Amino acid sequence: MTDAAAVVVPDHEDARPDIPFISDERTGLDAWLEMYRQTVLLKIAGLSAEQLCERSVPPSTMSLIGTVRHLTEVEAYWLRVVLDDEQDVPDYYCRQASPDGDFDDIDPATAARDVQAYRDEIARCRERAAAWTDLEAPVRGQRHGQDVALRWILVHLIEEYARHLGHMDLLREAIDGRTGY
Repeated sequence: MTDAAAVVVPDHEDARPDIPFISDERTGLDAWLEMYRQTVLLKIAGLSAEQLCERSVPPSTMSLIGTVRHLTEVEAYWLRVVLDDEQDVPDYYCRQASPDGDFDDIDPATAARDVQAYRDEIARCRERAAAWTDLEAPVRGQRHGQDVALRWILVHLIEEYARHLGHMDLLREAIDGRTGY
């Protein structure tokens, strides 16, 4: 049984990479995505499982751990299912019976496991994306029956992270007042 009061991700030094002001396109895209991935872990550092599960304002089911769970599924979908056309990627949290399970079905007892799933998925997806060098050619999979390029996927992931990190900023500040980029 997990202690809901225990810190899930210890506070740690900000070791996010600097984003190069001048670079080739791929280096810039990868740098932004990696910085945002690490920012997620900074936003939840020092909080207990119970705090990670705190909801925003009713009727929203948004929480920090729900956002982590959502981003885990986003990574798996875009960089395993669409990029590599991997067909047997299970949904982590969202199912037909609970289409918003990433946000709705949270539990302090699984918060540490949910964070580890996020870490594992980004490690797996980082490798998948690094194996592709062509930003313009269609990837192996499709989205709604249409071809997709890696450039589109990376830009979409960056905007997805940017949007949800804004949510995480507000959620974290409401929990303990911590702010920061």
